[in-house]
Amino acid sequence: MASGRRPEHQAPPEVFYNEEEARKYTSNSRMIQIQQELTERAVEMLNLPEDTPCYLLDLGCGSGLSGEFLTDQDHVWVGMDISSSMLDVAQEREVEGDLLLSDMGQGMCFRPGTFDGVISISAIQWLCNADKKSHNPPKRLYKFFSTLYACMARGARAVLQLYPENSDQLELITTQAMKAGFSGGVVVDFPNSTRAKKFFLVLFAGGTMTKLPKALGTDDRVHQAHFTDIRERGKGKTRKSVKKSRDWIMEKKERRRRQGKDVRPDSRYTGRKRSNKF
Repeated sequence: MASGRRPEHQAPPEVFYNEEEARKYTSNSRMIQIQQELTERAVEMLNLPEDTPCYLLDLGCGSGLSGEFLTDQDHVWVGMDISSSMLDVAQEREVEGDLLLSDMGQGMCFRPGTFDGVISISAIQWLCNADKKSHNPPKRLYKFFSTLYACMARGARAVLQLYPENSDQLELITTQAMKAGFSGGVVVDFPNSTRAKKFFLVLFAGGTMTKLPKALGTDDRVHQAHFTDIRERGKGKTRKSVKKSRDWIMEKKERRRRQGKDVRPDSRYTGRKRSNKF
């Protein structure tokens, strides 16, 4: 991209990934290599049983590059994508997975407990954009995560590689995942490298909470952010911040930021009670 702009800022995914872009993406040897490496890493973090074929869901499957790796690992998979051009290329390439044209923001349409695991490569951040007047990013993310939770087997994992635009966007995504019932966290591979740094949202659908996978390139230091199901985290807690207090104001400003609204920057004067005297 000559402009240096993020793809999701240029057009909706079904428009950006037109026939020309879909073929360019699929024929680029560098993109193929990156896709395969990210898919291999995502499957590794799924922690699937060895030598056992599993039924997996590939969200934002595109032209089936990730699916080819899943097939090579003897897994059976279903791919979802909003770009018909990408799926056309996948069909031309005769990938072995079942393909579904669908908008993730409208939710999953599968039976409860269908999948043993879920992966996604470079797709989830698109849900943070309001490409249509009817789009509300928090609601679309919650719809996505709540229906994803339902179609996963209990104890299964979802590993979603993404490119968050900033920390607020990452918080928006993880907050909606928590509300939907997931536990888990964010694993950051090669956190000190500008080019190699990669974010993975690792989610657990029920079952026993296990440790997050170790991040790569961290020199034995932990580069993870844990969270738990917000419904569990909130049990027994009824205390709320006093209205008009500094904490109340900061919480309100943070909610408005997650909703994408303009909010004044925080300062040392935020929430300070003004004197009646001049």
